[in-house]
Amino acid sequence: MRIRFITDNTSPKFLDVPTDEGAEVTILHFYQEEVSYEKELKGETSFFEEIARLSKTVKGVVVCGCITDTKGLRRKSVVVADNGRLVGVSDMLNAVDGKYDSGAALRVYETKGGRMGVVVADDLRFPEIVKSLAVCGSDFIVCPFGRMEGIETVLLRANAYCYGVPIFFCSLGNCMIADVSGEIAFASSQAMAVAAFTPRKEYHLIETRRRGFSTAR
Repeated sequence: MRIRFITDNTSPKFLDVPTDEGAEVTILHFYQEEVSYEKELKGETSFFEEIARLSKTVKGVVVCGCITDTKGLRRKSVVVADNGRLVGVSDMLNAVDGKYDSGAALRVYETKGGRMGVVVADDLRFPEIVKSLAVCGSDFIVCPFGRMEGIETVLLRANAYCYGVPIFFCSLGNCMIADVSGEIAFASSQAMAVAAFTPRKEYHLIETRRRGFSTAR
């Protein structure tokens, strides 16, 4: 499959994205743009529509991070659109120190590139998120992020290695792919980059011995 990363800070409605590269998935970094559900429903703003329109233009899946506002509840969220249709919004589950509100559920999306799990921004710092998405059958995981702080590369490699699923990471100014071997298979600082990558999942039979669960009756 081919993945397009957009690390430029240009607003999605002003992006000039070439359509001849045939990327199944386009990932935009985490925009600090605030999106009000109420204004979106009233037609006063059109952020969701812009993402859906972009997915129709590129004829594939578009994943984009933003701040959503639901009557005062502010969450870090990721919008997912496919071929001109908005298919879902995933919220960050773990909100640290009360700056944002937490979400409620994880979701795996069916795409033409495979089953796609979504890690929202700082949820990358919580390994149980990646583990849950892997257990639920994700073929690959995407993570739109804001500005890197330095630890993200380590987290990407460790999570991809431990849970056997590749992670596509897109932040402001940087993008990476961590594969199941724990290595960075692709990295770029270009405003727009396209990578060819074949996701693979890693399975092993692991035997453990522990106390408890008595079978004697």
